[in-house]
Amino acid sequence: MKKSLVYAAIVISLMFPALARTQESQSTGSQDVPQVSNSRPSPGDTAVDSQGIKNYLIGPGDVLDIRVFGQSDLNAVVEVDSDGNISSLPFLESPISAKCRTEKEVQKDIIKAYGKILKNPQISVHIAERKSRQPATVFGAVRQPTRVQMQRRIRLNELVVVSGGFTDRASGTIQIFHTEPLLCPLPGEEALAAPLDDTKTPFEIVKISELSSGKPQANPVVRPGDYVMVTEAEPVYIMGSVVSPQGIFLRDQLTLGRALAMVGGARREAKISDVQIYRRKPGALTQETIKVNYAAIKKNQIPDFPLQAFDIVEVPEAGIFSGPRIIQTLVGAVSGGLGQMVSSGGASIANRVIY
Repeated sequence: MKKSLVYAAIVISLMFPALARTQESQSTGSQDVPQVSNSRPSPGDTAVDSQGIKNYLIGPGDVLDIRVFGQSDLNAVVEVDSDGNISSLPFLESPISAKCRTEKEVQKDIIKAYGKILKNPQISVHIAERKSRQPATVFGAVRQPTRVQMQRRIRLNELVVVSGGFTDRASGTIQIFHTEPLLCPLPGEEALAAPLDDTKTPFEIVKISELSSGKPQANPVVRPGDYVMVTEAEPVYIMGSVVSPQGIFLRDQLTLGRALAMVGGARREAKISDVQIYRRKPGALTQETIKVNYAAIKKNQIPDFPLQAFDIVEVPEAGIFSGPRIIQTLVGAVSGGLGQMVSSGGASIANRVIY
């Protein structure tokens, strides 16, 4: 477990330096539980809405406020121990099981236990502090990196809303790192509650496109203590004879045709049959040059070419004596000559009128 947490901490420190700044800026003290809305959340820890907290299942670390009416000396504020029991109530020798149970269920057992020494005891049980679930952390390509208090079962799409949505740098995938075993699993979730391997932190990958399209399997329940990382896209650079040379972000299945469309397409004078792609070789400082016939791609003669992170795409200009350039030059020359003739003719007529 310790190695899992260390691994998760390394992930956070390397890929989410803004988290520390967010935590420093948050105000001290407890926060009220806000409702989930489309408005942007405030920085720092965020608590998702209280809907469903009445079904909250108690866990180790939670603090309970227990009141025995008419017997103030029996009142107690106790913390659920690591085994999930309440073992420090006055005059009770046997511990009361509290793990994965509601307030009402625990209340019934305490009434039953005190009923052996009191006549018709009136007892209330209230959860004073919910500390058994670690917050989930959302970071990466989101507008508001944040930590979310897990007070009920929360799905991935809710955390995306709380974090303000995705930024333009989102690559298209979300990685969810599980650092804690699932507490109080529902039927069918027992496997998730098994102890984690100390040598690695399990994780799952979700595609943003599938989450946006509403696929149920792409909207899992996020567990307390999870790190939800929206991966940022790596750049691809488009240069040469294109409308708007610039760097763009590599997303799912980015091809040469899509990349050129994103920068406005190739110019008229471009030689699209000889596009050159400079690609860095893995583990080396050198790069290879790949020539792609984009003209053939446009005619569906060959499949579109997939791009990789940090590719440099150069669209060259056609030679001055090539067909397109000669036609463009002739058209420009003719247009310029006609314009000069019209201008000269107009000036001559004007001179005649004046003089």
